[in-house]
Amino acid sequence: MTALTRSVRSLRIFASDVADGFFEITHNGLALLGVALVFFVITLVARPDLRQVGEEKLAGWLQSRQTVASGIEAEPDAVDRATATDPKDLPKQQAAVAYWLSKKYHVAPEPVSALVAEAYQIGARTKLDPTLILAVVAIESGFNPFAQSSVGAQGLMQVMTKVHLDKYQSFGGMMAAFDPVTNLRVGVKVLQDCIARAGSVQAGLKYYVGAANIQDDGGYAGKVMAERARLYKVATGRSVPVESAPAAAPKVAAAHDEVKVATASLY
Repeated sequence: MTALTRSVRSLRIFASDVADGFFEITHNGLALLGVALVFFVITLVARPDLRQVGEEKLAGWLQSRQTVASGIEAEPDAVDRATATDPKDLPKQQAAVAYWLSKKYHVAPEPVSALVAEAYQIGARTKLDPTLILAVVAIESGFNPFAQSSVGAQGLMQVMTKVHLDKYQSFGGMMAAFDPVTNLRVGVKVLQDCIARAGSVQAGLKYYVGAANIQDDGGYAGKVMAERARLYKVATGRSVPVESAPAAAPKVAAAHDEVKVATASLY
């Protein structure tokens, strides 16, 4: 056997030994990694507090990476604050009302859908027609949740926030007046009380607008009832033209502001 042949054979044996050793080390390393992973999982199961800390750190890291990549501070839970519902998820009549209001008052259908759904739920609990509730919102604020009158009536249903502060306490305080759903619930309660005291819807609307002690309510009740009639037709599947919405009605204008304040125990 020549020297060259012996050298080649030696190299082959050396390479084989190296490969076997590498496989053994890798195999043992993977086995150790597997064992470590099993113990790690068992630890997380036994210690949920450690799991929560780990999840929070991972979420924070991912959020920071997203912030760096997009240039916008990320807030994954922001969607939970949004007052919005896909109109396709509503019953047919509610969806029809939502789309009609969206077109007339030039607001997105998703937030209007959430308010329509809420109005129907509240209406079922309070025995008030949901189309009446939505008509009041339409005439009062034109579906602007941040509307405010000269005397402090605020939000969708233009409730006198400071007068009805007690009603907002269970929602966290007076700032909740600008949460659309909260304002709707408080406004419906005030409207319900007004109708109960006045004895009829038409008369209750006069109380609601602060015109209980005067003859002229500025046409407020008539406007609400007309809008209610249109919404009722939409809800029952009839075609109702979408006309340009007038500006949200002021609360019986300045001449009635003092009356509103005087009757604030109701309004």
